[in-house]
Amino acid sequence: MLWRRNLFAPLAALALALTASAGAGTAAAATDTTVVAASATAPAADDFGAPGPYATAVEVGAITTLYYPRDIADSDRRHPVIVWGNGTGGVPLVYRDLLLHWASQGFVVAAANTPMSNLGISMRASIDMLTGRNADPGSIFFDRVDLEHIGASGHSQGGAAAIVVGSDPRIDTILPIQPGPLANINAVRVPALLLAGQRDSIVFPALVKAFHNAADHIPALYGEVRGADHFTVVGDPGPFAAPTTAWFRAHLMGDRTAGAQFFGPGCGICTDTATWSDVRRNSLALNVPAATP
Repeated sequence: MLWRRNLFAPLAALALALTASAGAGTAAAATDTTVVAASATAPAADDFGAPGPYATAVEVGAITTLYYPRDIADSDRRHPVIVWGNGTGGVPLVYRDLLLHWASQGFVVAAANTPMSNLGISMRASIDMLTGRNADPGSIFFDRVDLEHIGASGHSQGGAAAIVVGSDPRIDTILPIQPGPLANINAVRVPALLLAGQRDSIVFPALVKAFHNAADHIPALYGEVRGADHFTVVGDPGPFAAPTTAWFRAHLMGDRTAGAQFFGPGCGICTDTATWSDVRRNSLALNVPAATP
């Protein structure tokens, strides 16, 4: 299709920009930590864009980079998982601030290292790896990973990968950010929050709306971030931090306050016109009560 062919040139530009952004800091990623007060339980939160209560750590592996609560070995709870796919040519370091933010909220984030994530192979391999680590008595992750609650997310090509991985029965929800077009949302069987940027000239909002329109078989929401271009989520995630955190807290932690941001008559994002230029909920999403996302 013509619109798909026209998309490849700007995606190539994205690859160059993301690779350049990743350059100097790669070696530091393995030892970087963000220190905040620790907590043993999933805390309630109203400001989902604020740092969470967990100190964080980073582990760079051959296939996957892990962002996780630093004291996970001593935690008295299991921590849900988010698997992540990079944009074309990108690496997890490019999205470090967002992934660390999720880890500070109590998630184990497994970011595929591949710069070509569309097939979701490395994202699925990340789940396999964490399954093994969770079962290994010698691992800091032993019996601390909540493999019953796994979400998938990613940006651009990685957003398409999140849709692809959404067909995996281990996935409980997906959150594609400005997803590329090479995915079939008809294969997804879990709730979806599809995010677009109002000023995105690479993955146009209309392309993300097309996924939302096709997702009439699952609870699906479309959110268009006001003023955001394709690179707003890179580095400081800005307006993407709070809604993505709330979505995963609602679906993977059972946070009712977070669920009220998306569901029920009070739908927080539906009235937040400062953050959103367009919000849409399909009929199945409209029928989800705020207290039980």
